[in-house]
Amino acid sequence: MEKDIEQVREEYTKIYKTYIKREGADKLLEYISNTSDFFIAPASGRRHSNFEGGLALHSLNVYKRLKANILLEYGEDYNKTISDESIAIIALLHDICKVNTYTVDYRNQKVNGQWIQVPYFAYNNPLPYGHGEKSVYIVNGYMRLTREEAMAINWHMGPFDPRNQGSTDLYEAFRRFPLAVLMFASDLEASYLDEEVR
Repeated sequence: MEKDIEQVREEYTKIYKTYIKREGADKLLEYISNTSDFFIAPASGRRHSNFEGGLALHSLNVYKRLKANILLEYGEDYNKTISDESIAIIALLHDICKVNTYTVDYRNQKVNGQWIQVPYFAYNNPLPYGHGEKSVYIVNGYMRLTREEAMAINWHMGPFDPRNQGSTDLYEAFRRFPLAVLMFASDLEASYLDEEVR
């Protein structure tokens, strides 16, 4: 379900400030809010939440799914296993790799028998560092991630990550870090069950 960009910004910022207290968190939020296009960027060009403001909305959807999945897996005393700060960090920042990568461009499309120029989001990655690993890299530039947080963010695309060809790294990450499995499931659920494609 689509929400107003300002509503999403307020909800995201409230969760971020409530739970993420780590050294450097304030500078990262300043970057997200004032330097990057995080709150107006799409989550994708052609897939889930491919509209203005989709990236922040997707991050909120993943946060809600991850919290629900952790409650389901560990119960009400989940904090013995994972902190609310870690949940917020992983979910809210897993796709920070997408900031400043989408621009509006135009392509020809036939509409009612006529060719017209229609807008779309073109992808131009100024820092080709991968996907999950790029998010880990960006976040670590502002604040330190725990190993579990880094693994959950790094492998949130699960088997869709192109690094999996001929590698057992994903299997090992999922086996050793259950939070990475829960994060992959949460991202998948948010993308395909909670979000629309235009």
